[in-house]
Order: sequence, then C-alpha cells, then structure tokens
Amino acid sequence: MTLARGKIGGCMVVLFSMMDGAREIPCAVSASAMDEIENVPRTAPDQREQQFLRLRDRIEQCASRKFLAGEFEGKPAGIILRGIDFRRS
Repeated sequence: MTLARGKIGGCMVVLFSMMDGAREIPCAVSASAMDEIENVPRTAPDQREQQFLRLRDRIEQCASRKFLAGEFEGKPAGIILRGIDFRRS
C-alpha cells in the first residue's frame, strides 16, 4: 500500500504525516534539505510551509521510498528526510 497525505507543521524541520491506510506515519523533512533541493541559501521561516507545498510531491515520493524500505527512525518510529535522501533519488 502506498502512503497518502496527512498533516504538516514545524520550523527547523517541517513535520508532516503520511497515511498507511488508517495508520498515521509521522514524517519530517529538514529545512536545509528543502533549501538544497531548490538550490537556495536559506528560506525565511515564514516561507517554509509554501516551500514544502512546492516540493510536496518530491518529498512525499522520498518518504514513500523510505517507508517501503522500512527506514524508520525515532520514537515513535517515523520517516526523517535529509538532504542526502534527495541526492540518491
């Protein structure tokens, strides 16, 4: 099963969630990873949500790949996306 969209929020990271059926999977993408994807030096904090929305499809594809590979981190277990995750995609 593929993941579906959930919630978003955060600052140094953008917190969001993906849905595995009825199960919510906590996810995060670092602000620096998003800046790296867009090749910008630093996005203002008040522009992070818009940046996330611009990059959402690519971020969610990467989260889905890590989910399918079982690459969970933290407690509760979730998906954490860093710049390196996008270099290999």
